[in-house]
This record gives sequence, structure tokens and C-alpha cells, in this order.
Amino acid sequence: MMRNLSAPSKPQAIIYARVSSKEQEKEGFSIPAQLRLLHEHAANANLNVVREFIDVETAKRTGRQNFDAMLTLFRRTRSCKVLLVEKTDRLYRNLKDWVSIDDLDLEIHLVKENVALSPGSRSTEKFMHGIKVLMAKNYIDNLSEETQKGMREKAEQGFYPSWAPIGYRNIDGPNGKRVIEPDPDFAPLVGRLFESHATGNHSLKELTQLAREWGLRFRSGTAMSKSVIHKILRNPIYMGRFRWAGREYPGVHQQLVSRELWEAVQQRLDGRCAKGPHSVKHNFAFSGLVSCGHCGCSFVGEIKKGRYVYYHCTGYKRKCPEPYTREEVLAERFAGLLKGLALDADVVEWVAGALRESHADEKHERDEAVARLQANYDQIQTRLDAMYLDKLDGRIDAAFFDRKAAEWRREQDAILRNIQAHQDADQSYIEDGIQLLELASDAHQLFLEQEPKEKRRLLEFIVSNASWKEGELSVNLRQPFNLIWDAVAAAASTTAADSPETGRVLALSNSSKGQISYSEKAIAIPSQAKMANWLRSRDSNPDLAVSRPLRPVQN
Repeated sequence: MMRNLSAPSKPQAIIYARVSSKEQEKEGFSIPAQLRLLHEHAANANLNVVREFIDVETAKRTGRQNFDAMLTLFRRTRSCKVLLVEKTDRLYRNLKDWVSIDDLDLEIHLVKENVALSPGSRSTEKFMHGIKVLMAKNYIDNLSEETQKGMREKAEQGFYPSWAPIGYRNIDGPNGKRVIEPDPDFAPLVGRLFESHATGNHSLKELTQLAREWGLRFRSGTAMSKSVIHKILRNPIYMGRFRWAGREYPGVHQQLVSRELWEAVQQRLDGRCAKGPHSVKHNFAFSGLVSCGHCGCSFVGEIKKGRYVYYHCTGYKRKCPEPYTREEVLAERFAGLLKGLALDADVVEWVAGALRESHADEKHERDEAVARLQANYDQIQTRLDAMYLDKLDGRIDAAFFDRKAAEWRREQDAILRNIQAHQDADQSYIEDGIQLLELASDAHQLFLEQEPKEKRRLLEFIVSNASWKEGELSVNLRQPFNLIWDAVAAAASTTAADSPETGRVLALSNSSKGQISYSEKAIAIPSQAKMANWLRSRDSNPDLAVSRPLRPVQN
């Protein structure tokens, strides 16, 4: 929705307001409240609001219609460089949108946070804003994780938690849960597919043609390719088990083929497709992690004289002039890089306090969301109770009651999962950001203490890419470690100029002095699951072999 307003001769500004769903829009509170707050701020700041942009969709992903229209307007006009928005997470919850806004050199008023950012803002202000963006994204990621947790719980109970594969269909089970059952149209054809392949008389190409002749196809009517037929034959769901989130579970659904038939098909597929095992003799810390600065090929490790590890360019593209480099030299450069991320303890404590204070509004909003969900749950329960009385009085029949009751109970289950997701996401919303800062401060010592495998894991978490050329290591840091590097550098040198770029390229020379230049490349945030392997004050990951464990939790 866009509205054009009159334009008196004042500094021009644009308002952006957003809610996440149609349900929030129908409630009629959030958008009007945002607009009222932003117009009051514009009046107090003597700004002329020339246009409003309103979105009713999530900010988790890019591609919001009116957000993109707003960006286009900012790019086309020079007279308007002020953006008014309620707070950070109303504007963006993903890194790409943050980068897009940052490139426009706007003056952004985050009214509820009482912050105004501009290209001339101090590096500490930009650093704090970057942390808030990361926290907004982290909250959305946590919600997604909680949804996945519910699906994993369903899988552990033996129920397939997604859309039914070919040969099955989704139905409502007797307990109100969605389950799968054999599709009467396609289940016999899937069984016939396994039986035909087990004979060994047909290649996959021939089997694909036979499946088309039998009428085996997608629900949309599209014919299946050879790769789809191969996936069907590899899927254990047809013999009573299914894979979900990297694990295999025993299912409670009806199997279409026997286990013996399925295994016979697997042996035949393995006999045609499998390759011999590839053993790795040595676990080099930096192989494949560093590229050659001359030609872009990978640096790989090699043992010389039975004990010395050297790295060299593969020379895949052409003969490369880069000489061999000792592993100790690369390790020294990376250690110097990680040492440059260390924040003073008082700085970490200050940022932690600021983050917890800024979290107050977020917590209030989540509490309101939980209250709305609870009210919806109670309303449905009231309907169920009233309908039960109608059933007892004979005003409705049992079949209608069972159907509607199952439907409403599914809605209640979904509401309870959403409530739990909000509550669980809130617990780690701020602490994850603080642990990231602590990880940055401890990264140097962790790197020195770990064996090559763990050194590599730590670098993959912090470093986006690295290259080596003529004794110099150039590194792209991942978010938010590039911001932390900037904050440390700014604290060390009061003459350092502020810079709005999103990616940072750090070069460490032989003298170990950092020389910073900039890159326009947007960098992805590491997932929380990976971060958990390296968080401060935790034991080392129990499924990993490490030479020295991390510090245990202090009570």
C-alpha cells in the first residue's frame, strides 16, 4: 500500500511500516500505531513526510513488494534521504535488505529505539545497529528451529512430518494428526516399479519409460524423469522407514514393499553406481580453506621429509609462481588475525548491557503475541465446549462433532506450538549475541589450543574466504566478526575513518600489522547450530575429537 501526501518546503522523509501477517493487519492495531508514532516524530523533527510504504509480510526473506518500491524511489531521488521506521526489525530481519539500505547512505530514524543513523555516525553506533540486525535475524531463525523441533518430535513418534511422497497421500489420522496412507492410484505402481528393477532386466532408462506407460506420474500430471525414479527406488519410506533431518526413523505407516525387496533393489543400484572408498591419509588444517592469490586455485597440504607440512597451489589452471609455504607460517598469520578480534572485557560487558536494554521492547511485543495466541486458543476451547453441549442435546450429530472437533484441535495444537516457539526463541535471543562477542575474544586462544581438525572448524566459522600471495594472507571475515574487527580497530585508533561497507577484507603482512581494505561482497551469518560448537564456556562438542577440551560451564 502506498499513499502520496502533500509536500511543503521542509526536509523530505519517507515512512515505512510493516506487520508480519494478515492476521496482525486485521487486528487493526499495529499499522495505525506505527504510523501515528512516526508522524508525531516527523512533526517534532520538522520533517515533511512525502510518502508512506506499508508491507504486510514477513521480513525474514527479501522480495517485499513495497520495500523494494521504496528502495527504487530512494535510488531515483536526491531530494529525499531520510527514512522513518519504528524499530530495526520492522525494517529488516535479513542481511541482504540491510546491505541494500546501507548502500543508499540514508539518514535512518529508528524512532522507538531513539536512534538516528547516518553515513557520519560513529562506528560504535553502527556496530550496535549491526548487532541488533543480527539479533532480529537470530530470533526468526529460532522460530524456524522450533518449528523444525515440532516436526522432529512428530518424526520420533513414527509419523512422516511432511508432504506424502509419490505412492502415499496425506490424511487426518484418528488422533487429529496428519498421517500418510497408500494412494490407491499410485501405490500399486510403486510396488511394481521395485519388483521390475529387482529382476535386473531393465535399466533405469528403460524403467522410466515403463513407469510412464503404466501411468506413474506427479500429482500435477507431469511425467517423471530418470533421476526421480532413482530417488523413489532409494527412498526407505516404501519399506516402512523414512529419513528426516539427517536421521532415519521407523514409521507407523503401511509399507508398500517388503524390506527384503527394498534391500535387493539397493544392492542392484549399489552394484551399478557405487565407487570404491576414498581414504584420507592426512587431515591438514588449511587445505581447501585458502586459495592462491595468483590464479585462484586451492592451496593444499603436503608432507615433506616425513614430518614437515608445506602448502602449495594446485596449479590446476596454469603453472603458478607461488612458492611452497610452511604450515607454521600460515598458522601464525591466522593466529594474528584472530588476536585482532579480541574485545576488552569491559567493552563486552557494556555491549551486553546495551543489548539487554534494547531487548525490552522486543520482549513486550512477544508477550503481546503470546497473549493474542492464548486468547485464540481459549476462544476455540469455548467453541468446543459449546459444541459438545449441542451434541449432548441432539442439536448436532456425532459425525459433524467429530469432524469439527478434530479441525479445531489441530488449530489449538498449532497455536500451542507457536506459543512455545515464541517462548523458546526469547530465551536465547540476546545471549547468542553476547556469546558471539565472547567467542571473538577467545578465538585466538582457542585456535592455539586445538588440533588441526578443530582449527579448521573455527576458521570456517569466522572466515568467509582467504587467499595467500607472496607471503601475505588476505581474509574475508563473516558477519558479525567483520563488525567486531572494525570496532576493535576503531577503539585502537581514534583517527580511523568510519566506513559503511558490509564486507571487510583483512590483509596480514609479514610484520603482522593489519592493513584494511574493503569489499562489496555480502557475507552470510553462520548458523546457530555451527556456532554452538565454539561458544565460550562450553565443553567441546561430544561427537568431535579434540586435543584439549574447552572450559566447562562455571556455576
